[in-house]
Amino acid sequence: MRLAIENLKKAYVAPDGQALPIIDIESLAIDAGTHVGLHGPSGSGKTTLLHLIGGILVPDSGRIIFDFRSHAPASRPGSEPPPGAEALVDIAALSEPQRDVFRGRHIGCIFQQHHLLPGFTALENVLLGMSFTGRKHDVQWARHLLSEVGLAERLDYRPDKLSLGQQQRVAVARAMANRPKLVLADEPTGSLDAASAQQVLDLIRRLCSEVGATLLLVSHDMSIINQLPVVLRLSDINRAGK
Repeated sequence: MRLAIENLKKAYVAPDGQALPIIDIESLAIDAGTHVGLHGPSGSGKTTLLHLIGGILVPDSGRIIFDFRSHAPASRPGSEPPPGAEALVDIAALSEPQRDVFRGRHIGCIFQQHHLLPGFTALENVLLGMSFTGRKHDVQWARHLLSEVGLAERLDYRPDKLSLGQQQRVAVARAMANRPKLVLADEPTGSLDAASAQQVLDLIRRLCSEVGATLLLVSHDMSIINQLPVVLRLSDINRAGK
């Protein structure tokens, strides 16, 4: 799945009523399967951009195109949209319910805070990530993901019995639950120590490669960003604030 942004703009309203431009990107394209690191300081619009791409926010104008035409290897299961689906989808043009369904089926989201449900086990949290696809829960795949992130022996642990790094690993597994075409990672290592941060980054990249997902990871930490094969600076592509 290839991602393309065209003339994307988003502004917030300041307390004095003035429009405060946050995002103004003329064009950005990310090829299928590419791992991209996006760098920018706090408050530069990184999270807003991810929320726009993920359909959590709606832009003031512009398009965010998901291109499902054969950019991924034809031998990879799921590289094409399901029968009857559109080959080109502008998530910005969808209704809120449509965006929610699209995100659940095609996008995996990893946040700085894991947002796990405290009353559910690690396995149940990953299975809940499958709830928006209309498909049956795949327990075997969920177990596989938790094994891949090193938690095969903690499937029945609730978040409060896991370390912060382990909780984030569950969040990584949950993001991969639906074999997403795109993974959006928002400062996923920001609250972790250096060793745990490296482990989580390695897991994200390995699992993205396993499912053939495009990765867009944003961070202010250049030691994380520089490990990705493609590095972008938000200030180079975002005209807002210039």
